[in-house]
Amino acid sequence: MRTSKEASRQRRHRRLRRKVSGSAQRPRLLVRRTLHHIYATVVDDAKGHTLLAASTLQSAVGEGLGSKTNVAAAQRVGTAIAQKAKEAGITAVIFDRGGLKYHGRIKALADAAREAGLEF
Repeated sequence: MRTSKEASRQRRHRRLRRKVSGSAQRPRLLVRRTLHHIYATVVDDAKGHTLLAASTLQSAVGEGLGSKTNVAAAQRVGTAIAQKAKEAGITAVIFDRGGLKYHGRIKALADAAREAGLEF
């Protein structure tokens, strides 16, 4: 029996999470992509707390976009999460792509966050 794309993604993510963990000094930048939106969250795994979040659901990020599912939307979310992180005093993160391939919207979000000053 073939495994579904989602089951394969979850397996890749579990394998990745064995090695990747966020701390107070270097939290984890988690990226979640759906058919309608893209989300970025900064998490401190040691305490189990979400520190920051940005997504196309937020009016400041999603306003003026023709589509909230394209590369331009992902770039705007990456810039927004990097600005929020800088305001909170976070300069370096560990990137967690959630088992997704590093291309398209995921790559656009990561590149925009790097250009806005976030290190990973």
